[in-house]
Amino acid sequence: MRLSHIPLRLTTGAFILNAGWGKRHLDKDSAAGLQTMAARVIPPVNRIDAEKFGKILSYAEMTLGAALLTPFLPSRLAGIGLGIFSGSLFTMYLKTPGMTLEDGIRPSPQGTGLAKDIWMLGIAAALVLDRKPTRGDATRQPAAIPDRKRHNND
Repeated sequence: MRLSHIPLRLTTGAFILNAGWGKRHLDKDSAAGLQTMAARVIPPVNRIDAEKFGKILSYAEMTLGAALLTPFLPSRLAGIGLGIFSGSLFTMYLKTPGMTLEDGIRPSPQGTGLAKDIWMLGIAAALVLDRKPTRGDATRQPAAIPDRKRHNND
């Protein structure tokens, strides 16, 4: 893991792990509400019992959060998982009625909470797109200036 990835992975990992932890004991109505929103992005989600969906969502969020916090898991792989998760949230934001203003992009007061999760999509992109340093990148020195022979005019 690159040093620059640590703050990205710590903040998102802790945030998502905590969100999943908080969903462990969702009541049926809360789980059904989340399921309805999720079904706008992934329609087969409607076939799952609401309480079971709540548990699956909780465990999935805790797993993703833990993956982001795990230092030996490659950042690119963690970024792909975060990208799928945050991309789904952003799609859910765009497809849920009342979340956006008339233009379909800017958040309404009800959509601000979900729209602000776009930061996770940006972090996912940074983790996935960051290239590995190639040989010599870390120690690359500017081209040496050739020594000029000094001529003494004695």
